[in-house]
Amino acid sequence: MKINKPKRCFVKNNLIIKNWDSLKPYFTDLLNRKINSLKDLKKWLKDNSELEAIIEEDLAWRYIKMTIDTKNESLNKKFNFFVTEIEPKIAPFSDKINRKLNSLELKKELDSNKAYNILFRKIRESLELYREENIEIISKVSSESQKYGALCANQEIEHNGNNLTLQQASLFLKEPDEKLRKIIFNKIAARRREDFIAFDNLFDSLRKKRHKIAINAGFKNFRDYKMKSLGRFDYTVDDCYNFHKSIKKVIVPIVKKIQKNKLSLLGKDKFMPWDTDVDPEGKSPLKPFKTGKELIQKSIKMFNDIDPFFGECLKTMKEINHLDLESKNGKSPGGYNYPLYETGIPFIFMNAVGSHRDLVTMIHEGGHAIHSFLSKDLELTEFKNLPSEVAELASMSMELISMGKWNQFYNIDDCNRAKKEQLETILKILPWIAQIDEFQHWVYVNHNHTSKERKNKWLSLCKEYGTGLIDWSKNEDILATSWQRQLHIFEVPFYYIEYGIAQLGAVSIWKNFIENNEKAIEQYKNALRLGYTKSIPEIYKEANVKFDFTINHITELSSFLEKELEKI
Repeated sequence: MKINKPKRCFVKNNLIIKNWDSLKPYFTDLLNRKINSLKDLKKWLKDNSELEAIIEEDLAWRYIKMTIDTKNESLNKKFNFFVTEIEPKIAPFSDKINRKLNSLELKKELDSNKAYNILFRKIRESLELYREENIEIISKVSSESQKYGALCANQEIEHNGNNLTLQQASLFLKEPDEKLRKIIFNKIAARRREDFIAFDNLFDSLRKKRHKIAINAGFKNFRDYKMKSLGRFDYTVDDCYNFHKSIKKVIVPIVKKIQKNKLSLLGKDKFMPWDTDVDPEGKSPLKPFKTGKELIQKSIKMFNDIDPFFGECLKTMKEINHLDLESKNGKSPGGYNYPLYETGIPFIFMNAVGSHRDLVTMIHEGGHAIHSFLSKDLELTEFKNLPSEVAELASMSMELISMGKWNQFYNIDDCNRAKKEQLETILKILPWIAQIDEFQHWVYVNHNHTSKERKNKWLSLCKEYGTGLIDWSKNEDILATSWQRQLHIFEVPFYYIEYGIAQLGAVSIWKNFIENNEKAIEQYKNALRLGYTKSIPEIYKEANVKFDFTINHITELSSFLEKELEKI
């Protein structure tokens, strides 16, 4: 696939963002420029979009490089310099530019264009939220939240003379040998205990700053502020609460039934904490690949079998080294697809150690990457800046529609095992998503809570969303702090229920795919091409799925999943 970087029309080709002075002339130009016609307005919007894309991509590369090597002080400084010295200078100019756009009568001539209506709506929300006194606090939060990744990156255990990241060590929790699993679990637990207080203190610091941001912006709490700042125009706090209740009522009983079947196969009454990931029939863990090179080569073939365009996207990323896949010392945890708005070719970062979960992560981030490719030619950068409910629909749908091509990695028996694990994981992850979201609602609404109260609230939620089939009696502290393992709580608060909403949409897309492969793929691609030029329900409709997370819809989809599980 040949990708041509768009020609710059406003910003100099040789621009290097060393400091604020590198950017100030461009913002000054946009702020002072006369706009007398619709042609002037469209040129002004495109120039602003070009500048946004260049700045976003510069920040993206600083973040990518820093997360690949968190121990490199130079890379950390470059990222932190941007968020502490450059972004705070950009913020007031961006606010003035937004106010200029919002005041223009000419923009009414674009009212017939749905995409512009959505853009203008986002700008109005941004203007309502902007407070100059928050600039410095937001900068501090952005910088401080990166300490989470550094803490996680330093977490290792020793086993048989080797130092293992916790991601690498977790593979042993799938081994049939219970004695080995217990040893590894206890080592991981002991290592986590070393950082309980550090994570707790970090979160308390972030929580207090976030509450201050909300108060400054005129909100009672950070939850209400975040619902606005995340642009949740299409659902409310009450909808979130209904999602929590629906998951508890519909999904948790199904998970309990699955776990009871596994306990019966294990010959136990209750799981020990090191039993939850093991195959109940004593089979060795699935190992779809050995190296990052093998993972990407087979992933390209798999994506190509689904749709040749999908394969070309991954192949292009491989050719220009926009992939960093393997887990290594000093690397930040997790995985992501980072869109690069100027060049149009995203970057995939992950911590592969050869597990089935890694394969799913590759497919998931690959779905995001496909989305970036399909929406890269939209007119303005803001049209590509996706709401998470749409972004995650792309990635989670790819996980499911790819299952028929997992023979690239597995034989028939292992393929069936992997598919079963995938569907069971969907059912297991929905309660976790709802629990994390409900926890965050409580944490930020009850902003004066103590660490002890937070612990007790989390444990009470564990009972509501859990099955009661795991014996935590000697490891209750591990359970009580298990929320600390969720990166989103520290780095991107409240960005998590979107996974649950999108997961429901993805199951619907897979259902459509089973009924008519080609039609479902075309509908999927058409939805992703829209970027954020229509409302979320309209984008879902383009993919032929409902934007619906009521109890009736969740019941319908869970019944479909149960039937598909029975077929395997």
